[in-house]
Amino acid sequence: MTASQYAEMYEGLYRLFDDVTPLKGKDCGRLCGAACCRGDEKTGMLLFPGETTSLDVVGSAGRRLAVCRGFCDRGERPLSCRIFPLFPAVLPDGGIEVLPDARGFSVCPLVRRYQDVRFSAKFVGRVRLCGQILSRDPACADFLKEITEEIRSLELLRGSLG
Repeated sequence: MTASQYAEMYEGLYRLFDDVTPLKGKDCGRLCGAACCRGDEKTGMLLFPGETTSLDVVGSAGRRLAVCRGFCDRGERPLSCRIFPLFPAVLPDGGIEVLPDARGFSVCPLVRRYQDVRFSAKFVGRVRLCGQILSRDPACADFLKEITEEIRSLELLRGSLG
């Protein structure tokens, strides 16, 4: 994809999340003091392939992190922020399964208590649709697979530790 095609795709994906939040009608950031909105040079939200942001960016071309300092224009958030604390994981058959993003376990109470949380069905559906759209692009499909493997590895490790 060209830079302009990526920009157009991400603008469409961002709009999917304009009217939904993880918890129906609630700001989940109030549960944890918006812990996911604070970062530094080692913590932040991964940018997807071809994604740009007005936030500070650290890292190399392979793993670029958008770093928020506690407050941003919600309309400027990167995709990882919009779909957090869930992730559109790739199934072996290429389908999309929405999972809690285990990378956020130390930050997000919704990830830690995933089994007890009633996520907005609309939000979950939008995360799934987002994954389906992203998987049409080879670079994004590879990225989804890579992060899915990372999340599954973290889940296995956490399960083995009890």
